[in-house]
Amino acid sequence: MAVLKRGSKTVAKRSIKHTVNCGPLYLLSDCISSVYMPVGDDDLSLFLWDISQCIWNDYKLRWNPRDFGGVEFIRVPSNKIWKPDIVLYNNAVGDFQVDDKTKALLRYNGDVTWIPPAIFKSSCKIDVTYFPFDYQNCTMKFGSWTYDKAKIDLVLIGSTINLKDFWESGEWTIIDAPGYKHDIKYNCCEEIYTDITYSLYIRRLPLFYTINMIIPCLLISFLTVLVFYLPSDCGEKITLCISVLLSLTVFLLVITETIPSTSLVIPLIGEYLLFTMIFVTLSIVITVFVLNVHYRTPKTHTMPCWVRTVQDDWKYVAMVIDRIFLWVFILVCIMGTAGLFLQPLLLWDDI
Repeated sequence: MAVLKRGSKTVAKRSIKHTVNCGPLYLLSDCISSVYMPVGDDDLSLFLWDISQCIWNDYKLRWNPRDFGGVEFIRVPSNKIWKPDIVLYNNAVGDFQVDDKTKALLRYNGDVTWIPPAIFKSSCKIDVTYFPFDYQNCTMKFGSWTYDKAKIDLVLIGSTINLKDFWESGEWTIIDAPGYKHDIKYNCCEEIYTDITYSLYIRRLPLFYTINMIIPCLLISFLTVLVFYLPSDCGEKITLCISVLLSLTVFLLVITETIPSTSLVIPLIGEYLLFTMIFVTLSIVITVFVLNVHYRTPKTHTMPCWVRTVQDDWKYVAMVIDRIFLWVFILVCIMGTAGLFLQPLLLWDDI
């Protein structure tokens, strides 16, 4: 039992009875300073620098201020008093305990305020369908590991986490962080246990990926369209096609390590790279066909009658085919790009 002595501020460690009831425990995540989220193969590791405020009442830490010179509150080392064993259930590391080197504030009526700074490490499944315009929902579940609701009842202060001191990481930003209280009965126990779960809605900042990945892919796609505008007589159509294909291949090898590796879904940027690769391959096939038509002569090939009625010249036929596929590829490039990126951008605006 904690005891105050006259003329001193010494606090003895509390002896816990077999039955403990500290009343409601008020849990407030006061602020999040920073979030670091390295992406793994299938999950996202969440490193959260958090300052949580725990408030409870301990009837054994009460005193009358008139008996102690008007002292209404004192600060004592937190390891000298009883504290609720609030842990992060979905912890990604083996250390579940919060550092207790900070001091706790004791008031004469038994109210205890403990504000331990801590780094919580959690993980959550990621959905990279719309990468790099994706957002994730990561949950962090806090609760007592030992005491059920009859012993410790958690009370959530505020509906969301305070983000006023949050430092953006440059890659992620927190859209919202609401908190919810749950009363759950687990299969292992007959008692009901209370937990506070925070849902962190995290959105990726796409500027880096847009400049270094998406825009180069767009430029490569439009370079492919120019193949059909290039005259066949210049002799560089195939060279341009192969150069574009090699550029795309090298670019794909460079960004492979950046794209999250998963077999569950194909990321948006991966779909666009596949679309561009097919786009360039088709342009090579069509260019070979156009060049074959361009260099035909009446001695090597017989022109069909329906073609001869229009123009008795293979070069003119090749030019017409070039112009037709020029507009076809322009439409396919615009519609394919818009179809892939329009949906995530609309979802981005709705968040």
